[in-house]
Amino acid sequence: MPTLLQINVTCNQGSHGKIAEQIGCLALKNGWRSAIAYSRGNAESESETIKIGNRLDMYWHGFESRIFDNHGLSSRLATKKLVKQILDIHPDIIHLHNIHGYYLNYKILFEFLKAYNRPIVWTLHDCWPITGHCSYFTQVNCERWKTKCFDCPLKSKNYPKSYLFDRSTQNYYDKKAAFSSINNLHIVSVSNWLNNIVKESFLNYANLHVIHNGIDISTFKPIEKEKDNKQFTILGVSNIWEERKGLYDFYKLRELLPKEYHITLVGLNQKQITELPKGITGISRTQKQQELAELYAKADVFINSTYADNFPTVNLEALASGTPVITYQTGGSIEAVDEKTGFVVPQGDISKLVETIKVLKLNPLKSDDCRKRAETLYDKNIAFGKYLELYKTALIK
Repeated sequence: MPTLLQINVTCNQGSHGKIAEQIGCLALKNGWRSAIAYSRGNAESESETIKIGNRLDMYWHGFESRIFDNHGLSSRLATKKLVKQILDIHPDIIHLHNIHGYYLNYKILFEFLKAYNRPIVWTLHDCWPITGHCSYFTQVNCERWKTKCFDCPLKSKNYPKSYLFDRSTQNYYDKKAAFSSINNLHIVSVSNWLNNIVKESFLNYANLHVIHNGIDISTFKPIEKEKDNKQFTILGVSNIWEERKGLYDFYKLRELLPKEYHITLVGLNQKQITELPKGITGISRTQKQQELAELYAKADVFINSTYADNFPTVNLEALASGTPVITYQTGGSIEAVDEKTGFVVPQGDISKLVETIKVLKLNPLKSDDCRKRAETLYDKNIAFGKYLELYKTALIK
């Protein structure tokens, strides 16, 4: 029985945590032993679980990162303990997801992985592994990651923030040395957009693959809607709402749309909910998938106003629910839709967004087309089955 170990900041929580859980479930169904090592939350998983570090360790890592700009270089004891636990499990495949998030020391981890000499699969959910600091550089059109990072324009603005020192150049070289040390490394980008970026990075030596994200299409599915020609429901969903996710664009949208267009935002914190303009309904973050699925299915359109993203699963959840998507022209977000299932508008072009919403209200896209695209391309069993094929190929080499 081959053994799979996945490492991610969460397990069965948030988009990446759910992806890891679903890959683990599929591996179990195919006769694998599956374990997931994670840091945040309390996981309910079908796989064996390993908790990495504790809350105090995470806070100290965050403190170091914000002062010294050394994100990913704290959590020394927690990572050494993890290495011992990995040796106890003795996995055939180690599958990395987000190794950033104030919980791992990547130097210690990669020194072990090099010596362990087993196939490593690494799914990139953002750009952090190839930069000296940021998770996304597209907001400021920065291309320093192609050669070396320096004087980071996002140092104190975006995660992982650092308020005093700029260590971006040394971070770049430290990452390059660590991440380029693995012989049998398979880099999986979840969008063609990110794969093209990786080809220009120091990770281009690895075996490069594209596997789009998948979702549970049995949970996210269409339902019968109450017909109301006057009311038009707009939905926005985010794990964390911030400027990067386009929260304030919904404020502008509210000002420009007539009252019969109703906006609901899911994933807000309580402070954000109290500050919402009239005409926007705010709902806090929920882990109850059925509640979220009903909101998708009842909406007339899902809007993804993100300014920096890779291949967001929220688009897929909307499509599976039979709801068309309007997305900003951002990263791999545009890859989820085609002309039958959604629209792409320029980032921040609120006038074009309003125009597109009104066109969609007058000429709705077919729910069946949205659902069919999700069934064909984004069913978790199809999408994540490609990982099992990759594992088998990697073990043969």
